[in-house]
Amino acid sequence: MTPAHYDLIVIGSGPAGRRAAVQAAKFNKTVLVVEKGRRVGGVSVHTGTIPSKTLRETVMNLSGWRERGFYGRAHRNKETITAEDLSRRLRITLDHEVEVLEHQFARNSVDTIHGAARFLDPHRLEVSGDDDAVHTYTADRFLIAVGTRPYRPANIAFDGQNILDSDEILDLPRIPRQLVVVGASVVGVEYASIFSALDVRVTLVEPNSHLLPFIDREVTDEFLHDLRDRGVVMRLGCKVTSAEVLGPQSCLVTLSDGREIRADMVLFSAGREGAVHGLGLEACGLEPDARGRLAVDKVTFQTKVPHIYAAGDIIGFPSLASTSMEQGRIAACQAFGAPTHAPPEFFPYGIYSVPEISTIGMTEEQVRELGLPYDCGIARYRELSRGHIMGISSGFMKMIFATDTRRLLGVHIVGEGATELIHIGQAVLNLEGTLDYFVENTFNYPTLAEAYKVAALDAWNRMPRR
Repeated sequence: MTPAHYDLIVIGSGPAGRRAAVQAAKFNKTVLVVEKGRRVGGVSVHTGTIPSKTLRETVMNLSGWRERGFYGRAHRNKETITAEDLSRRLRITLDHEVEVLEHQFARNSVDTIHGAARFLDPHRLEVSGDDDAVHTYTADRFLIAVGTRPYRPANIAFDGQNILDSDEILDLPRIPRQLVVVGASVVGVEYASIFSALDVRVTLVEPNSHLLPFIDREVTDEFLHDLRDRGVVMRLGCKVTSAEVLGPQSCLVTLSDGREIRADMVLFSAGREGAVHGLGLEACGLEPDARGRLAVDKVTFQTKVPHIYAAGDIIGFPSLASTSMEQGRIAACQAFGAPTHAPPEFFPYGIYSVPEISTIGMTEEQVRELGLPYDCGIARYRELSRGHIMGISSGFMKMIFATDTRRLLGVHIVGEGATELIHIGQAVLNLEGTLDYFVENTFNYPTLAEAYKVAALDAWNRMPRR
């Protein structure tokens, strides 16, 4: 039989894959999406972005975290919280996400097939399904958007019950009393702070001496202070040599300095690697790096094989769902000769920890390295009327301005709603706005967004008068 032929075959249905597929379909191209999992959505829907954020919101609601500023640290909306309480909302949310995505594919006439993809040659793909059926397809162009999987080193004795990776934690068998999180990656920091909000005793182990080095230092210092105030134990500058299960709900983590940490559960979140195993990349002329990532042109997202593109986590930093979507869309446009715009220089980075962290533009450390004259403005949540109404005692917004041009250089937020608030700063920054915009405009009162005006006035007070 002649293999089915498509204009574009997309391998993976995560943020990059689905956006590319829909964009190509809008160009009236025939598109096939190959998804290895049983349901579309990829890592983002099933084990990454959506599940972890749903878990966070569930914990915030059930634990009564947002009301503790008024009613005390012992306050809870639900006295006894179980693993089933956490997973119930997760199932509902994921079912909805999958339904929306399936409808989007159907509405745009995007074909889908479930199975493991493997290149036979640069234009031919074999898909093996769960029913042992093997299908062969050909295409003019391909997009690889298979995402990543947790890195699982040999010295960590994963068992899926007591020692888990960042995918397995979503099938939580129980809520631990003591949790060790190995690796202060974005994922590790998120889960460590989420479980801390459940009053779990958390120890966070990280080989680097600084937490989240790409974030403004003043923000991470505030975040660390908040974690320590809640009883989270920080082991920075410590490397894990082994993690093993001693018995039911009993684990031992050994550090390179000889110290030992005992807990009833361990979460290993020290990195991820490209999910390229079995993809047969050698047959199409591609070779991933040591962490399974593919090199691409950062403008076109072409690999070294001109008709094969790659986007999303598989190409490395920044590995965000938001940027992956845009990468997929641009790759589809480039593949079919449609005009595209250059992406803005700055994009927002959101960390859904407790409290949230979000940032855009240059950090104070980066501004100093460039030798730019600057001033900062700070607005603390506890000084805002809205912050007091919400019972928020920590968190702040930091804005950085160039003193000569008064242009906004960066916005950095730690606190409730940071990932939403950042978009005001994003618009002004990418439109090359100045301090005067914030000083001269009116913000709703009382809101957290008023922090922009407060921080701008704080900077204005120190800047030279015109």
